[in-house]
Formats: sequence, structure tokens, C-alpha cells
Amino acid sequence: MDDAFQARRGAAMLVLTSKVVLTRRAGSFLGQCIVDPTPLTDAQSEWLGKLLDRAGYPRLDAGGEA
Repeated sequence: MDDAFQARRGAAMLVLTSKVVLTRRAGSFLGQCIVDPTPLTDAQSEWLGKLLDRAGYPRLDAGGEA
């Protein structure tokens, strides 16, 4: 698996295991980020970034691993 996918998987796991309250849709999206290696669209990348922000973690494109 490539480094970008591994970074995305790790970021999604951080949010899922944080204490932030998630909607069912957000939880489903994060699960998809963990298991599906298909690259994210720009909109999906933005959503992941917002979820990371909400959980108190840096966005992947701003100090994260990818």
C-alpha cells in the first residue's frame, strides 16, 4: 500500500478513536477511508480535513503525513 493511503488510514483511525461526536455518515466515510485504497476526490479530502480539525488533529496537507 502506498504512503498516502497509509497516512489517510491512520488519520481516519485517529478521528474514529477520538472523543469527537460523529454522525453516522461521517463514521461511514471514515471507515471507507480506512479500507478503500481509491484516491479521495477533492471534496472527500476536504471533508477528511474538516473531521481531523474537529478532532484536534492537523490536516494531512498541513503538517500531516501525506
